Amino acid sequence: MLPEVLEAMLPWLHGNHANPSGVYRAAKLARKAMDEARGHVAELIGADAGEIVFTGTGTESVNTALRSLDELTGEGSAIVSAIEHSAVLRFVENCKRKVSKIPVHADGRVDLDAFESACATAAYVSVMSANNETGVIQPLAELIAIAREHGLPIHSDAVQAVGKIPVDVRREAVDLLSISGHKFHGPKGVGALYVRSGLDFHAMIHGGGQENGRRSGTENVAGIVAMGEAARRAKIALETGEAERIREMRDAFENLVMGGVSGCMRNGDIAFRLPNTSHLSFESCDAAGLLILLDEAGVACSAGSACMTGKRQPSHVQLAMGLSEVRAKTRLRFSFSRLNTRDEVEKAAEITIRAVEKLRRVQGTGIGPVAIHHG
Repeated sequence: MLPEVLEAMLPWLHGNHANPSGVYRAAKLARKAMDEARGHVAELIGADAGEIVFTGTGTESVNTALRSLDELTGEGSAIVSAIEHSAVLRFVENCKRKVSKIPVHADGRVDLDAFESACATAAYVSVMSANNETGVIQPLAELIAIAREHGLPIHSDAVQAVGKIPVDVRREAVDLLSISGHKFHGPKGVGALYVRSGLDFHAMIHGGGQENGRRSGTENVAGIVAMGEAARRAKIALETGEAERIREMRDAFENLVMGGVSGCMRNGDIAFRLPNTSHLSFESCDAAGLLILLDEAGVACSAGSACMTGKRQPSHVQLAMGLSEVRAKTRLRFSFSRLNTRDEVEKAAEITIRAVEKLRRVQGTGIGPVAIHHG
């Protein structure tokens, strides 16, 4: 979290601990703080405050949106891309309707022709705004335009995109959109769902009728206030060019690493990607072993989605992009933020180069703490 976000959160953890549904003074103050936060989150994505529903996580936001679409739409398939986050894929795999998984090209972007063909027999669509592993930005405007021609409601998992690039629900004409606070320097454990005004909606969690009956349960006031402050600051950062500074750090890191070791390649579309994400593959270098060396040297990165880290098999995202299992096991994702500095970028690049060289030497001798698989 940003220090300022933590500061905004603290009074609601050890000061005013009132339930915002109450009618006494402290409760009304909590409700007012939540309303202000709702407004900040709405402004970040170009929505009205009344269209924002606070949730516990991004995953809950996704499941809430898809449950509503599944309950309220008629016959037809659920269209998703083959590279969706597990929050989307696990849901549709467990619903009773047919699922159409749309392939992506080698650059990680959804195949528009395959998408249009699937729309003819679909009930609803869920396509992410940007991929959580590669950072590749999807052609959401084109996908939505096609879906609209078929009269299909559209959800987008924008958890990875909001706060990193401009997102405007009016311009993109999406019906439902999922957000998570910790992706733009808010706390973990709080998310939000945009529900277009006038859209039929079926709540997933029932109880006391909080969030205007769309998500029951006593609200996490501290987390919501913090998410609101993070959203306010994310909007300012986008307007003042902070994304470009992050992109410059990311590009500098890539240039240093690719110039320092042979067989290092960028993955996914180079132009259409989030400014903070670098997805690299290292020839003849097992990602699991490289992760261990980097972690020991103080560089935190991942071999895929953080939700999937620790699982030995290649991710579905990498396989969907056409990589062999062997090559998929050589990929790492590095992420940058406004809290990073150029010195940190240069140090991380130096550490990465040394780690790759060390692991390749170990592989060459056939000894070491990590099992290396050659294809």
